[in-house]
Amino acid sequence: MKKAQVRRIIVSGIACILLMAVSAWYSITFNDSRLVKPMDASEYSFQIRDLPMLISTILLILYGVYLVFLLVRAILDEKSRETQMQTTRRINPKYGFFGFFGLFYEGKLSGTFMDERFRENQMKAHMKANQTAVKIIFLATLVLGQGKLIGNLEYTLIAFVIIVALSLALEVFLGEYLLYRYDHDDRIEESEE
Repeated sequence: MKKAQVRRIIVSGIACILLMAVSAWYSITFNDSRLVKPMDASEYSFQIRDLPMLISTILLILYGVYLVFLLVRAILDEKSRETQMQTTRRINPKYGFFGFFGLFYEGKLSGTFMDERFRENQMKAHMKANQTAVKIIFLATLVLGQGKLIGNLEYTLIAFVIIVALSLALEVFLGEYLLYRYDHDDRIEESEE
């Protein structure tokens, strides 16, 4: 993305937030806090003084939809660029201090030619990592779904969220680690022959 486009996105986001803040201030000060504090929607009747809050809310929603559109477009562009690439992206292994999110192993494979064997190993490694993460999440759901943890439902939810987050982080790390192992095991087998 170009710097000018990024600057426009940031400026428009700040403008939407400022417009929402000014609209909320106007509603609190001059409109008896309508549409700011919780209210029953069945009792709502439109008043002309509600326009600033309604317009700023609609603009904020449109801005959010635009950001989602940009994200989806960037993901699709990255996927098409990835299929056209013949080598892995270049990353310094030092970024992966203590194996942080698998960047160490991705850095070790930096600049590797992606042939059919590499892509097969990549699919196999990511599938194994996905299976492992799903099994951990499934077991956590079974165990924590039985009842309250330490007699408190909130602690159970917190424990479940932590386990899901850690299993997703393990999936990212394990995918890169297994890819590194599979790639190097194949190279060792080829050199022995």
